[in-house]
Amino acid sequence: MLVELNKAVFQARLQKIYNGWNNASPTNDYATVAECDALMLIAGDPAADDEPMRKGTCFQQWLLGYEFPSTFILFEKDKLSILCSASKAKFLAQIQDPTAAIPVKILAQAKAKEPANDALPKFAELYLSHKKVGTLVKEKHTGKILTEWGKQIAEASDKPELVDMSHSISSFMTIKDEEELKATKVAAGLTSTLLKHYVAPRLETILDRETKISHDQLAAQIEARLGSGEGEKAKGPDMNVWGHYKGKKLPEADWQVTEFCYSPIIISRSSKSGYDLRYTEESSEDNISHKGVLLVAFGMRFKTYGANVARTFIVDPTSSQEAQYNLLLSLQTEMLSFIKEGVTARDAYQHALSFVAEKDPALEKHFVKNIGFGTGVEFRDAAYLLSAKNTRALHANMVIILGLGFNDLTDANGVKYALHLADTIQVGEEKSTILTEGVKSPKDTLFFLNGDSADEKPQKKDRKPPVQPRTNGTPAKVKTVGGKVLRNQTRRTQDEVHQTAAAKLAEHQRELHEKIHQEGLAKYSEEGGATSGKEGKGWKKFQSYKGEAALPAEVDKLRIFVDRKAQTVILPIHGFAVPFHINAIKNASKNDEGEFTHLRINFQTPGQLAGKKEDTPFQDPDATFVRSISYRSTEGHRFDSIYKQITDLKKEANKREQQKKEMADVIEQDKLIELKGRRPIKLTESFIRPPLDGKRLPGEVEIHQNGIRYQSPIGSQKVDILFSNIKHLFFQPCDHELLVIIHVHLRAPIMIGKKKALDVQFYREATDVQFDETGNRKRKHRYGDEDEIEMEQQERRRRQVLNKEIKAFAEKIAEAGSTALGDTLELDIPFRELSFEGVPFRTGVRLQPTTECLVHLTDSPFLVVTLAEIEVASLERVQYSLKQFDLVLIFKDFNKAPLHINSIPSSQMDDVKNWLDSVDVPMAEGPVNLNWGPIMKHINENPYEFFHNGGWSFLGASNGAESDASEMSDSESDFEAEAQELESSSSDEESAYSDASGSESGSDFGEGSDSDVGDDWDELERKAAKSDLKRAEAKQANGGDDSESDRPKKSKSNGKSSGKSKENGKKSHGKGKR
Repeated sequence: MLVELNKAVFQARLQKIYNGWNNASPTNDYATVAECDALMLIAGDPAADDEPMRKGTCFQQWLLGYEFPSTFILFEKDKLSILCSASKAKFLAQIQDPTAAIPVKILAQAKAKEPANDALPKFAELYLSHKKVGTLVKEKHTGKILTEWGKQIAEASDKPELVDMSHSISSFMTIKDEEELKATKVAAGLTSTLLKHYVAPRLETILDRETKISHDQLAAQIEARLGSGEGEKAKGPDMNVWGHYKGKKLPEADWQVTEFCYSPIIISRSSKSGYDLRYTEESSEDNISHKGVLLVAFGMRFKTYGANVARTFIVDPTSSQEAQYNLLLSLQTEMLSFIKEGVTARDAYQHALSFVAEKDPALEKHFVKNIGFGTGVEFRDAAYLLSAKNTRALHANMVIILGLGFNDLTDANGVKYALHLADTIQVGEEKSTILTEGVKSPKDTLFFLNGDSADEKPQKKDRKPPVQPRTNGTPAKVKTVGGKVLRNQTRRTQDEVHQTAAAKLAEHQRELHEKIHQEGLAKYSEEGGATSGKEGKGWKKFQSYKGEAALPAEVDKLRIFVDRKAQTVILPIHGFAVPFHINAIKNASKNDEGEFTHLRINFQTPGQLAGKKEDTPFQDPDATFVRSISYRSTEGHRFDSIYKQITDLKKEANKREQQKKEMADVIEQDKLIELKGRRPIKLTESFIRPPLDGKRLPGEVEIHQNGIRYQSPIGSQKVDILFSNIKHLFFQPCDHELLVIIHVHLRAPIMIGKKKALDVQFYREATDVQFDETGNRKRKHRYGDEDEIEMEQQERRRRQVLNKEIKAFAEKIAEAGSTALGDTLELDIPFRELSFEGVPFRTGVRLQPTTECLVHLTDSPFLVVTLAEIEVASLERVQYSLKQFDLVLIFKDFNKAPLHINSIPSSQMDDVKNWLDSVDVPMAEGPVNLNWGPIMKHINENPYEFFHNGGWSFLGASNGAESDASEMSDSESDFEAEAQELESSSSDEESAYSDASGSESGSDFGEGSDSDVGDDWDELERKAAKSDLKRAEAKQANGGDDSESDRPKKSKSNGKSSGKSKENGKKSHGKGKR
């Protein structure tokens, strides 16, 4: 990349240096250079990566925009001289300006292979001509140019006096111009975004789930949000986090100038080093403690300008800790008002100390020794340390990291802790402005526990047992009218509770629908009428032979020849042998006419009605195409053979193409890195699904450095799964199940044997088939159920041990994956109490929600649906008279076919709705099934137009209450009619979204049922109501009771009654049935 120096910025900052130098006096900020007649800036070889940036390097970057190692800069009263290499001189020539007030002279040294020139002696002569030179005395540099410089100066008899100018350098850089403030605000915005949308939620998840993760692992995960890896394995910035940045979207190039100021610091009570508020501290390798005080600090740098935050999170805080934290918040607000133009650093610290002493005198001795420092290109500018000894004044447009805290505090149990609150602020004329905002209030940083159990989940409020009716004694007095209980206060309260819950659900759903609508408009606004990101079919070129020499010898006979090896049919045309690849041929046909046999070969051409292949792309669709070629011969047996060969070759090509399409998403994983020096952690006696070839025998699962391996006892059969390919990891206990399972859902399929697999499962059987039914010694002395009770208790204990062992191994997999990836691999456990029955495939199964997914893991085929990938859920066949309903999940990737879960019991509808609402999935409900194939095709044609015209509003929002089909039919959307039109117009075309699960579910209201061509539901309801009314009138007229059936009943002894029954049977005969 060409280095471009900003000449205007350089001249402005150079003038700022000379103005400060010329106006320097012993009483102002530039006192250290007041008596200097030259300033010298030395840069040797670059510093190591683990060393902090030197002040000289920061000053060079501030002045020039880049770091130039092995470069000397000499500021004289009338000019600026630079000594550098020849290559650097080419770049630095950009800042030379003959018309500038301060001319720039560049002395370039000779190249390595050329003889030395006089650049270094001339520069030394200029340096030695001065009596007092300001420089950074404390900085030590190394390098070839420093060695030569030392020899040159050592030979001089008269050397200038050196003065430390570090404080003046800080004064030159401390007041920020407009460009510097802009870069600082971007850095502050990125820091706040990372805090709000990753660090705080991630830490909350770790504390809530009590995830085992070390301090340095969490720090590495935070750093990985800017990208990780190198080469082909490199990952870019995590846009799931940075997409929340409120500022202007950063171009890709700007991410290259974004970095962390230092490795994030995570400290908890388990840290070996204890609580240390210094920014030189490092995160330890100990696991994070899930109780007590946690400190988090990190800073981000954008275009060399940094911003920093530090936060305190307290788990189960005491009242004194809450008071101390609230005092820090009040103190920060107070200091923002106090720090302004002209206030000295000492006054700022004394004011903070006085504030603490006034509010809580006991905390005064625990207050930090300084409350912050100036920042900019140099992260920590010690010249502007806000301490009790610093008398330097603060000025407007300075940027300060204001860090408040208490050290060496002790809780009631004698455990030490500290509190820390730091933000980046901009000093103003009247007050300071905070630049890094967010995650500061007690509700965001203080966490309270409900219990002591490690695996405890949020508990629901205890329900009062239902009141039993009195069997003996006086019944409870209630007001009655006509035998019905009036609405008393209790019933009214219950109704209000139900109405409030339904209203909250409806309101939340409205918010979710509005959110996905806005996201859809934002996502597709720039693409306009483009498709949803899926590229169209590409034109493929097939080559039969590389040249004429590669043609087979049979072409000399000028006869039709099928070359199976080249997948080509060679046809004689006008005396030439013309090869046609089998993919260019559509099909072949043969028919006999008299003594002749006709062979017709049809080719793929545009404009054919060929179902899915109608839109097959061609290189030039406007070219002239040969649609077919016919041959006639008396050798019928030969044409029979050729026809069979072409047909077989075409079938093989189609089969190969289909297999290639199925395997397109299968990846070849990297090599598993085995552990060396110690044995891997193993889970023995486990089986794998899908099963390997051969006899079913238990194998071992091993945890290695970058993945897991299943080793079969049969030969060399093994299955490797890398942590980088694991999308979800589940553990399903054997409670109410026959298997205890570790389930791995992959990001991309892998090959196991000859099959591709997206889900791999390791399991053990929980049932014990090896028990004695013939009786034993205990049976001789025991009678009754004691032995059976003991067997049940043993079975229960054995299941508990099995669950504990397998879960511990699954947690070790998650821990090893988190270490290898630098990002947490969560272990998910299904919530059986939230499960519901449904038919996602051919048979009914129990579907169980987890934290991130909806799963069925017990039997094959498995189902794993990531909740974050769901766009909207549609509840269909929601009618009062039906005992079941269907659930259709539409994914954010519109090219993916919707998932149909059919035949869910209507009794579980409220549970399903509440669960979907709790995981923020927008939902809608309707009385009939929709044909999702044409609907998704319509959406994919122009997603922007779809969202612009209302998006998913055509489904109708869920109101949280049941309604009759007649009521819902009145509010049907026009889209249902449009869907029917799409279905009819595309009846000849096979849909790309043919859903096997929907047709195989056995639903009475599925697609393609007879109800599509019969009466609609409104008509059926009207007929049924009319029939019921006639039956009721007939019963009243005949004095009959409330008979349940209108079928003719058996004859009774009373002939009159029999006659009425027959009459009723005749009247109802032929009526439409529901």
